[in-house]
Amino acid sequence: QVQLVESGGGLVQAGGSLRLSCAASGSILSINAMGWYRQASGKQRESVAVITNGGSTNYADSVKGRFTISRDTAKNTVYLEMKGLKPEDTAVYYCNADHFEGSYWGQGTQVTVSS
Repeated sequence: QVQLVESGGGLVQAGGSLRLSCAASGSILSINAMGWYRQASGKQRESVAVITNGGSTNYADSVKGRFTISRDTAKNTVYLEMKGLKPEDTAVYYCNADHFEGSYWGQGTQVTVSS
């Protein structure tokens, strides 16, 4: 099993920045990729950014050029650097680990962007 603990959410004004962190523990050697998803109120959860074991990244069109996903393998931590935040980025952000046993999720962290 994998345990994921997110941190770094909060309230920020439009145009501001935040960095989310996701610390992984447990059976981390069997993780294929990690990513950030978000779910706004009344909407479905959507993929924001993913980073594979090989370091390849993929972003939702809505965040390209503003968000950056990265990882620190020594700390087993994945980050999401968010810049130029917009009110429509307001959501609960979840960390995900794609593991050979299945998919694991963190508890989520709230990001609120005020206009």
